[in-house]
Amino acid sequence: MTHASSVTLHSSFRFRRPRASRRVFACAALLVLVAGASGCNKLKARDLLNKGVGAFKNGQYDAAIENFKAARELDPSLINARLYLATAYASQYIPGAPSEANTRLGNQAIAEFKDVLSIDPNNLSAIDGIGSILYQMAGSPYDPKKFEESKSYHQKHIEIKPNDPEPDYWIGVIDWVVAQRVNMELRQAYNKNNLKKQVQDIDPMPSSVRAEYLAKAGPMVDDGINALQKALQLRPDYDDAMAYLSLLYRRKADMVESAQERDDLEKRADVLLDRVKEVKQKRAEQPQPTS
Repeated sequence: MTHASSVTLHSSFRFRRPRASRRVFACAALLVLVAGASGCNKLKARDLLNKGVGAFKNGQYDAAIENFKAARELDPSLINARLYLATAYASQYIPGAPSEANTRLGNQAIAEFKDVLSIDPNNLSAIDGIGSILYQMAGSPYDPKKFEESKSYHQKHIEIKPNDPEPDYWIGVIDWVVAQRVNMELRQAYNKNNLKKQVQDIDPMPSSVRAEYLAKAGPMVDDGINALQKALQLRPDYDDAMAYLSLLYRRKADMVESAQERDDLEKRADVLLDRVKEVKQKRAEQPQPTS
């Protein structure tokens, strides 16, 4: 009995082993095929990405978009395909054009950039891309909520990389755009109600609406001034930041009651404009790199 049982057990083991081995080899072969197909897809994706980049550089946006889409499908981990796809949509967006097709391009760019952020939340190219396209879309028709949303993405950049001056610059620009809009609307309303006592854009803000302007735009003007001052600390020759800081000082001047304080702010604005001229002149005098 013991011998028979031992033979039966040995025989069973002997016949099961080849079947198990075949399954192992089959699984291994399948893994090799899958890995090979995956590797092939990645190579194809990179080839399509390169073709898309070439088309993009030649202004062939439709062809570029199709290549980037195909590359993304073949290799979902290929972040550059997603970034280029978003950029291709954004590059075709025309600020101020009200057509449905143009608006769709802007929204497609935002959606693709957000798709990148769903994979890589700290991708600065995607963060800056959304901030940029929202800024462009917010101007016409005027949409302060979009400006605020654009600003939030520049603030995200600062949280990730605080020593970059560009996002602080853009926050200052957005704050000026909104504050300038409020200023213009208040002046227009005043002129409409005071036909015999019109105020020009360069005139001080009428005292009757100064408090309203301070309430509506005071915080954003201060925020913009702080942002642009920081940008200049990070890049002292940032002439565009100087120019917008000058503009914000003039909006700040419209909020103060004291004539002396207003004059001081106007002088600071003028000094900054002189600095802009100096920086541009110095830059123009520098020898240009030879190709």
